[in-house]
Amino acid sequence: MSLDQDDPLFDAELDTLAVRAGQVRSPEGEHSETICTSSSYVFANAAEAAARFSGELPGNVYSRYTNPTVRNFEQRIAALEGAESAVATASGMAAILSTCMALLSAGDHVLCSRSVFGTTSVLFSKYMQKFGVEVDFVALSDREQWRQKLRGNTQLLFLETPSNPLCEVVDIAAMSQLARNAGALLVVDNCFCTPALQQPLKLGADLVIHSATKYLDGQGRCMGGVVVGGQELTSEVLAFIRSCGPTLSPFNAWIFLKGLETLRLRMDAHSANALQLAQWLQARKEVERVFYGGLPEHPGHELAKKQQRAFGGVLSFCVKGGREEAWKFIDATRVMSLTANLGDAKTTIVHPATTTHGRLSAEEKHSAGITDNLIRIAVGLEAVSDLQKDLERGFAA
Repeated sequence: MSLDQDDPLFDAELDTLAVRAGQVRSPEGEHSETICTSSSYVFANAAEAAARFSGELPGNVYSRYTNPTVRNFEQRIAALEGAESAVATASGMAAILSTCMALLSAGDHVLCSRSVFGTTSVLFSKYMQKFGVEVDFVALSDREQWRQKLRGNTQLLFLETPSNPLCEVVDIAAMSQLARNAGALLVVDNCFCTPALQQPLKLGADLVIHSATKYLDGQGRCMGGVVVGGQELTSEVLAFIRSCGPTLSPFNAWIFLKGLETLRLRMDAHSANALQLAQWLQARKEVERVFYGGLPEHPGHELAKKQQRAFGGVLSFCVKGGREEAWKFIDATRVMSLTANLGDAKTTIVHPATTTHGRLSAEEKHSAGITDNLIRIAVGLEAVSDLQKDLERGFAA
């Protein structure tokens, strides 16, 4: 959200924006943001109704695409990302789908990182191609491969950094220049870092995607997504949502507003816990390899230090053995939650090859580095010593 110089939040820090940005109080004078549950809005007269529907007059029309609580959330996350605007959606995948449907046409070409969430890969490989969009998958960190796969009809480059679940990173500024030279857009999934740790738009990205379900909420309560960027592009996404309806509910928007108020505090705590746990896992003889950007041995460590404030709360590691050993390890834990979600105050543990990336073919898993002995942990806010005790149960199994 672009703030006017007369706005008292014009030069505000991220922590202040996370608490204050976007709020408009009603004449009732409420201190906390309200939940506006109305589906429609009343107009003073027919002329005002016409002006609202045409967009000539700003204001609420219908909650499928204009709602005060949702708008509050959109303005706040836009302010945190340093963006002109944002458009909220019903889920993170709805944010990606809405972006694609708004900005792509049959015959366009997309370059997507292989190192993305499994469902993101399915959306591009199955559904976008079904509607005539050509898609190539490339190695996230191999910039030369990205360059070689560019075509004259390439419209969009899509990536996650850090990636799910191997925490790979890519130079956002370099990728934005590559996209710009090709006349394409760079879209970055910033779910793992959030604007508290990384702001891709300031590094040249055109759009940022969030699954608000994850860290923006922070407590695993509800689902939502958001597309953040320049007004011209987000207006196209909003037009799709207006017609097709993958809309964020006001209640969920209110939950995300509450989550944003503690975002930086939580991300710092998640990052500190994850680093401590990654270092501990790295020293275990039962572990083949740990994937976490905060470890100096990680190939993307120096780049992550450059473009992130910290390294986030997600790590993964390979236990010695295969799927049987990984499953035994996971089943032996008693404190961590066996669930595919992440970004929660509660630590979660999962086997990516058979859950989050389970719909990928064996070849696709191999290309993405998803092995049968890989385990992903989204480190929560519990005491690290208790998480270590829980993992000891896994090692004992």
